[in-house]
Amino acid sequence: MKSVPFAESGLPFLGADAALPEAEIALYGMPMDWTVSWRPGTRFGPRAIRAASPVLETFSPYQSAALDDWRIADCGDLDLPFGNASRSLQIIEAAVGELVDAGKRPVGIGGEHLAAVGAVRALAARYPDLRLLHWDAHADLRETYAGEPLSHACALRRMSEVVDPQRIYSMGVRSATDQEWRWAEGHLHFFPFELLRPLQAIQEELSGYPVYLTFDIDVIDPGFCPGTGTPEPGGVVPQEAFEALAALADLHWVGFDLVEAAPSLDATGATAALAAKLLREGVIALGRALSRRPAYDRKEE
Repeated sequence: MKSVPFAESGLPFLGADAALPEAEIALYGMPMDWTVSWRPGTRFGPRAIRAASPVLETFSPYQSAALDDWRIADCGDLDLPFGNASRSLQIIEAAVGELVDAGKRPVGIGGEHLAAVGAVRALAARYPDLRLLHWDAHADLRETYAGEPLSHACALRRMSEVVDPQRIYSMGVRSATDQEWRWAEGHLHFFPFELLRPLQAIQEELSGYPVYLTFDIDVIDPGFCPGTGTPEPGGVVPQEAFEALAALADLHWVGFDLVEAAPSLDATGATAALAAKLLREGVIALGRALSRRPAYDRKEE
C-alpha cells in the first residue's frame, strides 16, 4: 500500500489488533465535522468510540461469533485538513481506495455524514454495480444547504451522483423537506421509519451484488443515543439495528461506515457505548459475510 495519512488516535478499537498487511477488515477514523448544521462534535467520535469499546466483550451473543474470529486492523484516524471539506473527501477516497485495492473490507468511523461520500466514491469506482444502503433519520438529499453542495445535509445527494439512485436503498428516514421526500419516493428504493423489515424484503434483490452500508447513528431514537448533532425523536430501537446488521452477513457485503456520533454531547457515555456495540456487531457481520466469500461476478445491467 502507498502511504496513507493516518494520525495517532490512541488505543485501537476492541479486538482490532492485527497488523494491516495481514488484516481482512480495516477500521479507520474520519474525524470531520466541517459542515454540520447544528451541534458540532462528531470529529471527536472516532476517539471516543474506541475509548468506550473495552467495556464490551469481543463475543456477540446476537451472532454467536467474536471479533477474534477474523484479522482486524485499526489504522487510526485519517489526518484531515480542518475546515476543508473538498480536500478531506479526496483524502478519504484515496485511503479507502487503497484499502480495497489491498483486499481489505473498509470500516469507517465518523465524523459527519459528508465524510462517507469519499468512501462511497472509492467503492463505486471499484464496484460498478455497487448497491448502497443508507440508514438515517434524515433524507440528506438537499442539492445544497446554506448555498453549499458539500454539507452533511447533502450527503446522500452527492452519493447519488456516483451510485445510480435506483441502486440506493434508503431506510429509517423520518425527517426531510417535502422536496427531499418526493425525490426519494421518485428516485430511490425508499423505506422510511424502519430498518429490519424492508431489509429482509430486499435480501433476494440484493443477492450477488456488492453492498455498502452508510449508517448514520441518528436513525436510532435519541433516547438511546443523545450524543449526535441533529437528534430526531421517533427512531428505531438498538435491537432492530443489531438484527439488521446481522442480516447483512447473508449478502456480499463489502464495507460500511458509522457516522454522526458526537459522544461529547452525551455526558452519560451511553452514545459512545452504543456506537462501539454497533461497530462490534457490524464488524462481526462483515466478517461472517467475508467468511462466506460468495463468488462475485459483475452482473450485466
